[in-house]
Amino acid sequence: MKVKQPKLENMYIALISLLGVLLFVHHLHPKVEDLSNWVLIYTLVGAILLLNHFNIIIPLSGNTLSMDSSIYLAGLFLFGLKIPLLALVISSLVFLLIRFQLAWWKHLFNFANYSLMLICTYYAFIFTGGTVGETEFPNILPYVLSLCVYFMLNVMIMWFYFYLAQKPSLKTVIRTAFQKQILQEVFTSYLCTLVLSLVLTILINQQPIFGIFLFLTLAIMLSFAFRNFFNLYKEEEAKAKRDFLTGLYNHGYFKLRLDEMLSEDPNHTFSVALIDLDDFKKYNDANGHIQGDELLNFFGSFMLEKTQGLPYVAARYGGEEFGLILPRTSMREAFAFLNKIRKEINDFYFPGVEHSPLGCISFSAGIVEYENGTYSSSELLKKADKALYFAKSQGKNIIQEYREDQVYHQDCQYAKEIDALEQQLQIFLSKDVYTYKHSKRVFTYATEFSDRLNLNSEEHRTLILGALIHDIGKLEIPRDIINKNGKLDPHEWEMMKKHVIYGKEIISSIKRYDELLPLIELHHERYDGKGYPYGLSGTNTPKLARILCIIDSFDAMTTERPYQKTKTFKEGIQELRACSGQQFDPDFVEPFIEMIEENYLGQGVSVLPTLPKED
Repeated sequence: MKVKQPKLENMYIALISLLGVLLFVHHLHPKVEDLSNWVLIYTLVGAILLLNHFNIIIPLSGNTLSMDSSIYLAGLFLFGLKIPLLALVISSLVFLLIRFQLAWWKHLFNFANYSLMLICTYYAFIFTGGTVGETEFPNILPYVLSLCVYFMLNVMIMWFYFYLAQKPSLKTVIRTAFQKQILQEVFTSYLCTLVLSLVLTILINQQPIFGIFLFLTLAIMLSFAFRNFFNLYKEEEAKAKRDFLTGLYNHGYFKLRLDEMLSEDPNHTFSVALIDLDDFKKYNDANGHIQGDELLNFFGSFMLEKTQGLPYVAARYGGEEFGLILPRTSMREAFAFLNKIRKEINDFYFPGVEHSPLGCISFSAGIVEYENGTYSSSELLKKADKALYFAKSQGKNIIQEYREDQVYHQDCQYAKEIDALEQQLQIFLSKDVYTYKHSKRVFTYATEFSDRLNLNSEEHRTLILGALIHDIGKLEIPRDIINKNGKLDPHEWEMMKKHVIYGKEIISSIKRYDELLPLIELHHERYDGKGYPYGLSGTNTPKLARILCIIDSFDAMTTERPYQKTKTFKEGIQELRACSGQQFDPDFVEPFIEMIEENYLGQGVSVLPTLPKED
């Protein structure tokens, strides 16, 4: 049986506690014959208890300074070791009773720490020429040197304990120890302790009880003053970090916190998201800027509610754009969180959203996960912004993860042609947003899939451009048919099937895109010959059209629509395999499935979003 070894910090605590108790017992002479000394001791104990309750809050950092050390030092300068040690043991016993929730070993460690500091400080005072009971202070050096000993022992004992407990790197230790703010605080607090201990020494020498009373009054007044000042500072600091309209953190604090995250442990995990309210300008134009501010305020409250209790930092990045830092969160987890709240806000009615293109409150978001070696926060934000732009270009109301292998429009070698064809798709935004978003997703799949296939450059270009524009003929289908919430009647279905012919006619008017016509006209042909418009079978249908048929069908079956049952990605994969050799060309089914599993299932995507069901 393996014996569990005690931790180093526990051994250190035991050593300090044993040493402090032994020195205390050796130096304590418990017999105090003079009754007035006991009155003085109990007065000092009461003062120590009060000063531990009314401590001074140091501005900026919020650390606290207890002036009980001034009591101990003044007693040591005036009476030697006996009275301060008695006051220490009595106050420690009282703390043990009133702070019973604190572990007993912490009380013992604290008592031993004070014992060591007082005993060593006393000998430093005597050896440097100090005289017990002297209040004329002809030589200030013994007081200063004894306080340095008191200070150094306190810092060393506590610092070494935290070093053993946390085991920080040498770089962290040096950086922490020499921070300007920490050095200023330490120097100021111990200088105050020295000055106040000398003041108290004079007061006690003149009027022992009344002197302690005056000192306590001053200390309590300082405690209240510093506490009020600190509270006021925290209120102003909180205001400086917050956006006035939304209540979220502002852009400055968001960037500052992101820079801090990058400077911390390089092996930690966190994600960053940029969020943009969809069609906010159109909402403003339709409802006015005051109502637009109300929407921003509502969205800010919504984000505060959804991040409450979580370590996330939600901020207004600018205008209708918001930022989110998600510590200890992978990109997959961030996607799940944002997609969940996206669906929630889709279903929430806010006055005026019915006039928006999507008919609901919606947002698009781009997510990036921190990777070791990231140079700056600007690099992270640029990636998140690129993913956000891609989500917006896909038809909005989408969460997009940043991937290095993702082909973004602005990076694509066919960017100008893509932009030109997208102008043709813009009409869908007012007639059928679903078709617009579907076309954008099919384009994305085609772009990714074409990189895996043995296609020449012309086939590559034809496939991705044809995927983008393949449903353009639906512009000719009546709105009531294309947006019908239910199964189409036979005559409506016949009308719907004509969209491939209409699309061919529209694009044939643009001569430079003739090579796209087979994809537009034939992407609904089936491998078994049961498709439309001509019932072509096998390789009679052009290769690129057979590929597009797989992509188009997969997206249609895995996208949320209010009037049809939606398949998950795994169910969609099962459907592809079940129809391989019937509806789909078997040569391309498995490669496409492989791409979906690598690029999407591994990132937690289950169903692609679209619009919520309208009432």
